[in-house]
Amino acid sequence: MKPGSKVLRGPDKVAALLLAMGRPLAGRLLKHFDPEELKLITRSVAGLGTVPMHSIEGIIEEFAGQFLNGGDLMGSANEVEQLLTGVLSASQIAEVMADVNSGSAQPMWQRLSTIPDNVFANYLLKEHPQTAALILSKVSPSCAAKAMTLFPRERRNALMRRMLSISSVTDAAMRVLESTLREDLLMKASRNNGDDQNARMADIINKMDREQMEDVLQSLAETRPKTAETLRGLLFTFDDLIKLPPRTRMALFESIPTERVVLALKGADDEIKDAILSSLTGRARRMVEQELASSEPASQRDVVKARRAIADTALSMAEKGEIELNSAGEDEEVY
Repeated sequence: MKPGSKVLRGPDKVAALLLAMGRPLAGRLLKHFDPEELKLITRSVAGLGTVPMHSIEGIIEEFAGQFLNGGDLMGSANEVEQLLTGVLSASQIAEVMADVNSGSAQPMWQRLSTIPDNVFANYLLKEHPQTAALILSKVSPSCAAKAMTLFPRERRNALMRRMLSISSVTDAAMRVLESTLREDLLMKASRNNGDDQNARMADIINKMDREQMEDVLQSLAETRPKTAETLRGLLFTFDDLIKLPPRTRMALFESIPTERVVLALKGADDEIKDAILSSLTGRARRMVEQELASSEPASQRDVVKARRAIADTALSMAEKGEIELNSAGEDEEVY
């Protein structure tokens, strides 16, 4: 090997050969790789950099293949996309490129720090303690600390003890773990980013009154029915409170000021009024009932504003993982 030569192993060799072959032949070969192999190869192409010609010759000799003479090769994310064009669908290419682009910028373990703390912590809570301890020992200290604060005390202390006694892990086992984390956390996060526009639209529509909301959704349904259906699933209004399990409503109204509850219940139908009153503590319920019986009428604008504020609080709590808005029926008592 010549001094300064780059040592290529595994997927790097395949990546170099594919680039040497050119797009037509490489495209035909890529069809024979499974999805996981394809991800490994495309990440290698993206991070390959310049490969000297003498290194390519060594790879060719090793594989006993034939190739066209050419100059040095430069691997890049652009080369990845060109190789995949015509081989995979546009959506498949977008998914692979999202992984390649995010992967080439920074190490996988560092990228885990971009995952929301509650998502990362909930994922670790479902893992075997030894696996969770290994993951926490690899991520940045700040990332590990934020996740630790969300664990129950016993689980947190047990994980700390395991982290202190972690033994060496084989390269093969680490590759399996990294591949799993990429799929379970990083790639899902990348795909979920595509829903940001719908989330923003839902947030805007949520601020409208009921009539305007229905009018917008109906208009969207005429031209983009799937989008309208997706947005409807992301919306949450004051009227939807009745669909929540009792325990969820109780958790929500623990953080709602009594005067806001009184204002929101003015003019409400009996069904939703009873559902909300039953979610309050005994003392809070008596105060609200007394206020409703004795207070003067309020303007429609103030009532709508109070109801909107309660719905916004529910959405905020759901975003933080404090309550679930789509778990109707899960908390019902079974006898």
